[in-house]
Amino acid sequence: MSTDTDLDARPATVTDAPRPVVSDVAPTPAPAAAPPAPEAPARREPSSGKGGGNPWILPLLVLVAGMFMSVLDISIVNVAITTMQNDFGATTDEMQWVSTAYSLAEGVVVPASAWLGIRFGLGRVYTIAMIFFALFSTLCGFAWDINSIIAFRILQAIPGGVIPVVALAALYKIVPKDKLGAAMGIYGLGIIFAPAIGPTLGGYLVEYVNWRLIFFINVPIGIVGVLAAIFFLPSFPSTRGRKLDVPGFVAVAIGLFSMLLALHEGPTWGWTSYPTLILLTVGALALALFVVIELEVDEPLLDLRVFGHWPFTNSLLLIAIISMGLFGVLFYIPVFLQQYQGLGAFETGLLLLPQALVMAFVMPAAGFIYDKIGARIPAALGLAIVAGTTWELAGMTIDVSHGHLEMLLAARAAGIGLAMMPIMTGGLGSLPSFLSENGSAVNTLVQRASSAIGLAAMTAMMTIQQAQASADRTGLASMPDGSSGMTMEYQMYSKLQSLSFVTAMNDLLYATAILTALGVPLALMLRHGKPAPSDGPAMAH
Repeated sequence: MSTDTDLDARPATVTDAPRPVVSDVAPTPAPAAAPPAPEAPARREPSSGKGGGNPWILPLLVLVAGMFMSVLDISIVNVAITTMQNDFGATTDEMQWVSTAYSLAEGVVVPASAWLGIRFGLGRVYTIAMIFFALFSTLCGFAWDINSIIAFRILQAIPGGVIPVVALAALYKIVPKDKLGAAMGIYGLGIIFAPAIGPTLGGYLVEYVNWRLIFFINVPIGIVGVLAAIFFLPSFPSTRGRKLDVPGFVAVAIGLFSMLLALHEGPTWGWTSYPTLILLTVGALALALFVVIELEVDEPLLDLRVFGHWPFTNSLLLIAIISMGLFGVLFYIPVFLQQYQGLGAFETGLLLLPQALVMAFVMPAAGFIYDKIGARIPAALGLAIVAGTTWELAGMTIDVSHGHLEMLLAARAAGIGLAMMPIMTGGLGSLPSFLSENGSAVNTLVQRASSAIGLAAMTAMMTIQQAQASADRTGLASMPDGSSGMTMEYQMYSKLQSLSFVTAMNDLLYATAILTALGVPLALMLRHGKPAPSDGPAMAH
């Protein structure tokens, strides 16, 4: 059973053993000498897989379950927005806050998650976060109006932001370094597979059961996850004297909240409007102040020394590129299928299912490839595949065949699955162990922020391109007079909107393909060769 204790994560060495005393008189024990027995298990050597198995597999699966639950909730809710809007009688702008409020709250809590794991122990914080995520998911399922669902989503985002950070930090403590690729390939199912499977599962629940189940489904998963964490997660050291960097937390909270709010509302308010510009300015100044604070305090909220390791910084740039492209396409392709090809939510989910299945197969395989040859080749090859298939995808027409679309999305998913985990693993694996918690927090923050920035930028680009495409096709709107002309005018207007959307989306895909291609040279800078074996993770039972 897992209990977090204050254990020294430093490996035992020969010099740590008590020296024998050559004397026939029993020596007086030193007052500071503590019995070594309780701390002996603090470091447990993992099995190499030969004979003894891998003791980190079960703890890893526990972490995957929590990660899958927290990430799935982000994508699955998008499918239910329209149905929830009808039930609550809310406006479109009000319903956007169901997602916006979650993103804002999550962005604020992520930087503090690393401190929570260090201060109270990763296992304890993970288990408590799982409990509260399931509890607040239940409240979301019982929401009675728009205000209640927004309030409960804010509460849900707090443990939802903690889980990915502490889970990733825990993974790097329980898995041997030479097995990180395989472990991250499995762990990546929660990061990439969950958003891909979300539309299918959410579409079925919304269309054939009830939208409230998209929240209630977290309850049984959470209960099983909590019990598994209690019995299978190892103990992790905690630093009880570690103080919270309050000035740093306030600065980064204000900075991230302002930036994310501006990015979410920019398309509605206008990118040159005073509210947007003020928020962007406040956000930039607050984040700059955060950097100054972190470089001065003795116990920073986030140790910015992680950026001194180029392999890690390089991996963040590549993760940002992949996240922008991934979540932008995941958002606009379902919109195209439902609004302009007339598919239902579940039909859309089924069409997107093959890409999720491809990811589920490729990501673990990519992890094993990383363990054999390092990150450079799978990352560069994966990004090249993503760039090529995205460019091909940009040639879509309004009547594109579903089979062709499925094939391109599945091939694109294979590239993402091949590149994502080796990039993350290589970057985080390059950090020394004492920076692992900070590295996982920064990694999660970059994923969330780049997804928000990418989606906001794509929305702005879509709006501009649609307007331009509509203006270029105004000649199509000239209709004959008479009653039949009104019907034709509506039909031609619908066709104009469809063509404008597809044109704008294709331009967006071209831009995404070019951005992804620019990441290939960065991927070629990643480490090549089999990662060096470790002496085992710091784990205790």
